[in-house]
Amino acid sequence: MPSTSAIICLAYILGLLFTSIPWGGVWVFALGMLAAVFFRAVYIRLWKFNFKKYGSSTKTRGRVNTPLTAPHPRIWLIAGLVGLLATVYFQLRVPQPGTNDISRFVPNDNNSNQKQLVIVRGEVASKPRLTRSQRGQFWFNVTQLDEVKNDDGPAGVPQSVTGKLYVTVPILQATGLYPSQQVDITGMLYKPREVSNPGGFDFREYLKKEGTFAGLVGKQINVIDQERKWGWWQVREQIVRSQVRFLGVPEGPLVSAMVLGARAVDLPYDIRDLFVRNGLAHALAASGFQTSLILGVILQLTSRANKSTQVICGSLGLITFLCLAGFQAAVLRAVIMGFAALLGLALERKVQQLGSLLLAATVLLLFNPTWIWDLGFQLSFLATLGLIVTATPITKKLDFIPPLFASLVAVPLAAIIWTLPLLLHIFSVVAVYSIPLNMITTPFISVISIGGMISALVSLISSDLGGTLAGFLYYPTHWFLAIIRFFDSLPGSVIAVGSISTAQMLIIYGLIISTVLVKWWQKRWWVAGLLAVILVIVPAWHYTNNLLRITLLATNKEPVLVIQDQGKVTLINSGNEGTGRYTVLPFLRQQGINQIDWAIAGNFQKNENDAWLEILANLPIRNFYDYLYIGENQLGTQILQRQLQNQEGVYQPLALGQVVNTGTIIAQFVNNTLPILKLQVFGKNWLLVGRVKSQQIEQLVKDGMVSSPQVLWCPSESLQDLIKVLQPPVAIATTNNLDSKALSKISNGKTQVFLTGRDGAIQWTPNGNFEAFIQVTENKSSHL
Repeated sequence: MPSTSAIICLAYILGLLFTSIPWGGVWVFALGMLAAVFFRAVYIRLWKFNFKKYGSSTKTRGRVNTPLTAPHPRIWLIAGLVGLLATVYFQLRVPQPGTNDISRFVPNDNNSNQKQLVIVRGEVASKPRLTRSQRGQFWFNVTQLDEVKNDDGPAGVPQSVTGKLYVTVPILQATGLYPSQQVDITGMLYKPREVSNPGGFDFREYLKKEGTFAGLVGKQINVIDQERKWGWWQVREQIVRSQVRFLGVPEGPLVSAMVLGARAVDLPYDIRDLFVRNGLAHALAASGFQTSLILGVILQLTSRANKSTQVICGSLGLITFLCLAGFQAAVLRAVIMGFAALLGLALERKVQQLGSLLLAATVLLLFNPTWIWDLGFQLSFLATLGLIVTATPITKKLDFIPPLFASLVAVPLAAIIWTLPLLLHIFSVVAVYSIPLNMITTPFISVISIGGMISALVSLISSDLGGTLAGFLYYPTHWFLAIIRFFDSLPGSVIAVGSISTAQMLIIYGLIISTVLVKWWQKRWWVAGLLAVILVIVPAWHYTNNLLRITLLATNKEPVLVIQDQGKVTLINSGNEGTGRYTVLPFLRQQGINQIDWAIAGNFQKNENDAWLEILANLPIRNFYDYLYIGENQLGTQILQRQLQNQEGVYQPLALGQVVNTGTIIAQFVNNTLPILKLQVFGKNWLLVGRVKSQQIEQLVKDGMVSSPQVLWCPSESLQDLIKVLQPPVAIATTNNLDSKALSKISNGKTQVFLTGRDGAIQWTPNGNFEAFIQVTENKSSHL
């Protein structure tokens, strides 16, 4: 039976997990009461059994045969109470904006025509990083806010404010900034929007976890304080500069990231994405691997010294690593377990790894209970748990191969078994070659990490000498990248299986835990594995092959439709640059889509090919229909054609007015000069209208080229006029920048109006009505 302390710790963690369901704390307390009632009966039976067999409990202490024991019933009551208090503690620690927080001075409506230019003063809280849009980003602690009447200067009295901002500025403005620097930033405040599309990134929730409730799009920075205060960022900067100088890019930043962690280093996004796609993200995460290497090297170097010296040196090494890598959940977990190992060394006792992991989790969640929903925290503990309880049994099953190779297989396999269900629930994809890739690259990771640490240490004494040592890592790092790129280029390297539900994930984890705790399942582990695979594949297959649905994604300027017809997928338009990566691809992955059968490029706006290229880089397109305009970007079209040819896709240019019939939809541009696309999908007539004047639509109606559709999509500025002319039953517009009077007038009519800027993505199935993604999400949340 588990010890009393273990039961209390598990109850606290369980209470935090139950914050995801309504009345979670009450449920945990109820479970504690039920356990107390059940174990009271068990406790009485065991007491009677022990008394009959051993006599009084005081006479059995010296005997070889110890009596059977069970936790006292009051322990379970206390555990239930701890779980209940954990839910209350969690709510108290959830970040909330203060009375004078900067976010309270931001208008709730983020419309561009209502944004006010402001000047904020405060302290830079982090080293600037480069975003994917090539802007500088950093965290900023605000102390003062001042509105700007015009570009000439401030107007009004500055206000004292508090809080933290997520700031992005032009890259040249961010160059040279450093933490603790006092600056003024001129820009526009905004509140992050909730996620608008299925599978999309929840930026608002991300900021909330960081204790931030507003952002700032900066235009200009005025430095107030030039004095540099010492900080660990300077040490990190010296290490990175030394390694990049002699290794170049991307090898230099990669070595630094493998030593300090990707969060401490501005690693190029293509390298970061390459590692994540192929199941090697752990190599860039400062955590247990680095602490194990640090302790191993230090203890080996001090093997002839006494234990106190070893413990002191090991502790200094762990503290230094923590300060350099940053106070992240995964790093803190690894450091706490490292200190537990040092404590065992000092006391000459064997450390219970499972106990130290539970202790680390409890301590960290007492420090910050909101970490229970931090993905890095979850993956770090699940991977470590897998290594503790699953790696050894796997190694024993592989006794027919040499121990070294068995370990190379067992370690990544154990980590994947425990983390894959969560990854499927969040990201919906599987890195197919992850296990063989981890086996092959483990020696490279070890060599590069050890060499990088030695180089980093030496660079603090002599930058040139440290860089020279780092130079010896060029070829191992270069070969390491080449191996990953090779596996990444193989067909089917990443497969989307669709997002599994919470219930599916919990059942799979129940099967995994059963193979650890129950002997019957230990002997039949393959049955548990088969059931887990079936639980993922069969529901996804059934869902995909029976689904009929149209999804209009929430985009800024161009309508993007995904039509799912019993396993066949049609994509109409791709939006502007960034839409493919941040909107279309996450939705397709969540749906378990691995190829697009038909794609139609309506070219409602310029540079649409950029988004198509983002999609083609990740998913094949079998048939691509492209409506061409005179003067269109021919270079972008040629690149698109080459990419399609490489994937054995068919490219077919279309003249305006030519009809496309895929069997699922019928599409046609009605005019040679106006962006108006007619669609017939699942028996409904859609009309997608770009920037067109209402008079032009009226003329097309008179000419018989356009009839009243059942569903209309148009820009919001044209919505009122087009509804008046076409009178559709359903109308969908883009951003919500209509004034309240116009919106009220439209809403009171016969047309059902959706605004993707307000409602998010819009979905329709033949057996149901139109549904707004944000409304559906809010309804689900309200039930919780």
